[in-house]
Amino acid sequence: MFINTVASYLPEQVITNAYFEQLNGLTDEWIIERTGIRQRRKASSEENTNTMAVMASLKGLESLPYDKNEIDLIVGATYTPYDVIATVAHAVQHAINVPEIPVVSISSACSSLLNAIEIVQGYFAMNKAKRALVVVSEHNTAYNNEDDTKAGHLWGDGAAALFISKERLSDSDWEIKDVITGGAGTIGKAMEGVTLKPLERGLIMPYGKDVFINACTYMPKVSRQVLERNSLDISDISYIIPHQANLRITKNVAGTLQVPEEKMISNIQYLGNTGCAGCAIALDENKTKFQKGEKVVITVFGGGYSYGAMLLEV
Repeated sequence: MFINTVASYLPEQVITNAYFEQLNGLTDEWIIERTGIRQRRKASSEENTNTMAVMASLKGLESLPYDKNEIDLIVGATYTPYDVIATVAHAVQHAINVPEIPVVSISSACSSLLNAIEIVQGYFAMNKAKRALVVVSEHNTAYNNEDDTKAGHLWGDGAAALFISKERLSDSDWEIKDVITGGAGTIGKAMEGVTLKPLERGLIMPYGKDVFINACTYMPKVSRQVLERNSLDISDISYIIPHQANLRITKNVAGTLQVPEEKMISNIQYLGNTGCAGCAIALDENKTKFQKGEKVVITVFGGGYSYGAMLLEV
């Protein structure tokens, strides 16, 4: 599989840590020390998961090297849906006007990006599609409880779109060499660590320590697995993009994998936790930095204790 184009969308409104200091007394220093977050983006009252996904997709179409009508699969991913019936993927289909193709959505917490790409991999393997659009979008602030001093300050909004083909279409395509995903729902506080119950308190993280420990375990573990499966060593990797959950997790993963922190790509400092969209947004932000032949690993961990890794070659 090959990524032909990647694009992202971020809301204009910026929420700094000063907002939370006024709201519930959490200081800028306290938040930065524990999370690395200095600011985050917040969708406006006119925006939602679907509108952000559409904006990212339309932006991607501007540089797509083929006609949009050649897209024959759309896979959406989010755990913060605007509508659970007419899903984010169907909203994108409606907006870009590509009729009568397979359109599905998936939710596996912050790992949804890689599970969506695995769905594409399956459609390609069965010869049911050749050119797919994966769109990831999170409207965390629609569900977040800002008064929650444990997790209310973590979340940001954003979306990204990846256009993926079964065959290489140009020299500028990135090759998806491998994808591994898994579920660790049987361990620790997997069923309680991060929850989003819309009719209750919304998006909360009552067991942050357990989430932290297992994220720091599974992201290095699955990163090594995807490298070993492709006969590569960590020294062969130019960059690692971890799930944008906590800067301390990123630094811990770097230490476990024994890679310099400058190889770790992070946007949580200025975007907050953007869920399953975070790594894809980081891909778009850094696409001009990557050089031909470089290898990049994306590694993720999410609530319910979903996890995965993907190996890319530029």
